[in-house]
Amino acid sequence: GEGVVVACNFTPVPRTGYRVGVPDPGHYREVINTDSAVYGGSNMGNGGGVTAEAIPRHGLPFSINLTLPPLATLFLERTD
Repeated sequence: GEGVVVACNFTPVPRTGYRVGVPDPGHYREVINTDSAVYGGSNMGNGGGVTAEAIPRHGLPFSINLTLPPLATLFLERTD
């Protein structure tokens, strides 16, 4: 499927191990991370991307395990 996964953390607390459901397997590249040093942030993130696992979540057959930086928004797109 086409599309972008957007995850927001509106709290000042980092969230590790935050699992989000996705419709398709594959690698999800971190396109934008508002906590990046480029934007003056702390550079907390997901090493450029994550790979979906066959762990259902939010009514979808796959999921990605994210680190959500504090007060940040992530945009991820499937690359394969």
